[in-house]
Amino acid sequence: MKSWLKTYSAEVPAEIDADRYPSLVALFEEAAETYADNVAYECFGTAMTYAEVEMKSRAVAAYLQNKMGVQRGDRIALMTPNTFAFPIAMLGILRAGAVQVNVNPLYTARELEHQLNDSGAETILIFGGATPVLADIIGNTSINRVISIDLGDGTNLEISSPSVDDRLADVIPLSDVLTQGEGLEYHPVGLTGEDNIFFQYTGGTTGPSKGAVLSHRNVVANIEQFKAHWHEAFRPEVEVMVCALPLYHIFGLSVSLSYVSLGGRILLIPNPRDMEAVIDTIKDAGITMFPAVNTLFTGLAMHPRVKEIDFSKLVFSLGGGSAVLETTSNSWKELTGRHITEGYGMSEASPLLTGVPIGGAEFSGSCGLPVPSTDIILLADDDTIVPVGVRGEICAKGPQMMAGYWNRPDANAEVFTKDGYFRTGDIGVFDEAGFLRIVDRKKDMIIVSGFNVFPNEIEAVVAACDGVAECACIGVADDKTGEAVSLFVVKVAGAEVTDEMIIEYCRQNLAAYKVPRQVTYLGELPKSNVGKILRRALRVV
Repeated sequence: MKSWLKTYSAEVPAEIDADRYPSLVALFEEAAETYADNVAYECFGTAMTYAEVEMKSRAVAAYLQNKMGVQRGDRIALMTPNTFAFPIAMLGILRAGAVQVNVNPLYTARELEHQLNDSGAETILIFGGATPVLADIIGNTSINRVISIDLGDGTNLEISSPSVDDRLADVIPLSDVLTQGEGLEYHPVGLTGEDNIFFQYTGGTTGPSKGAVLSHRNVVANIEQFKAHWHEAFRPEVEVMVCALPLYHIFGLSVSLSYVSLGGRILLIPNPRDMEAVIDTIKDAGITMFPAVNTLFTGLAMHPRVKEIDFSKLVFSLGGGSAVLETTSNSWKELTGRHITEGYGMSEASPLLTGVPIGGAEFSGSCGLPVPSTDIILLADDDTIVPVGVRGEICAKGPQMMAGYWNRPDANAEVFTKDGYFRTGDIGVFDEAGFLRIVDRKKDMIIVSGFNVFPNEIEAVVAACDGVAECACIGVADDKTGEAVSLFVVKVAGAEVTDEMIIEYCRQNLAAYKVPRQVTYLGELPKSNVGKILRRALRVV
């Protein structure tokens, strides 16, 4: 029995139609026809209508099909920040029938090499500023076609952009793709819900980065779940969404696509760390929906210019990626009149699993009710279902859940129960009303500003640093990022090792959010009788 159904409001259905659209391409094409003259995206002070996005993405699709021979199911990497180029390129990739591999443009060479090789991508569309990283490792990958992206691509704006690294040969600018693609014939692929749509790389619950394979049906289902669960904030042709979450992250991507289906206006924020630019973009836009991580809400609430922002139309502020802090939500309510609504999900779930209803007078502290068409059970270590009020591992099933990880039958066998529930690795408790509260993590994953960080990866990098004999890391509470990485190091006898050496080495090999914030030196690491490092014991060091 899904106990949470009795807590649903009358407007929220128990089930959604996961086949409302045969594919995300069909969803977009319907929106482009219905809302052709509506503004779809805004960025750099200019706007692009749905009709313009349709035309430009069609040109990209035609170019990929005719000039590059892209076939249905081919993997194509997209590595760029939130500018017009992202939705244009994404929809072009999908309309060509390909599968998009979402790549963080801040990845290091080591991280990028792993993702490209694991996915088998042969084509990459990449922001010029990220090309030096690609140039470092392209010879070790199967990439043989490179399309470069400038900040102003898709517009007539002259925006200074980083140049493409000279070591890369035969790079095609996206501007040329758009120009040439306009004169080429686009061949609709006839995608179905079973076709793959995104490879979303994540550490999941079992360590090294794996590609969660999402289908068109997974993403369409989650879009319908967003709209059903939080119906008050999904009004056709009304909503104005702040898109400060990176679109290469499934949270920002799926939420934004939900608003595309309704002809919403999406404000693209290329650099959410530039608070001045964020405020300038949103202050007079009449924003109605603001999804973000706790870090961004905190930063805005503390900014001296926050009072300039018109929050009078804001209906829905959605916090995800990591837990929303009560102090942050209280500050946000003082500013906007509403608490931050918390949701819970993961890349493997496209991403949404649960959400707090909009409009509560008090901060919930829970991650809400399971969304329509989603079943969640809590399992004990012996895989028996625990009763209400008892802790258990959160396990989920629904049409938004991935079929599995790319080429990882070993991991898939670990993360799915015999009856098809996905083991999240998080420990939760249900109350009588069906609200879920996360109380712990089964594994040692660290969440920094909404990004999953896995100790094994960091430890492997640090262990290669000169003078390091052993190391281990854990997550520690951090007011700004939710958690930060705390590293413990045992030096090689007689070696000269400093914090600066280790942190600089990490910066060269890890994305910034994975770099340890603090380093502690120990004579030895706590270990079990069989020599396994006990990270739990490090929490009391």
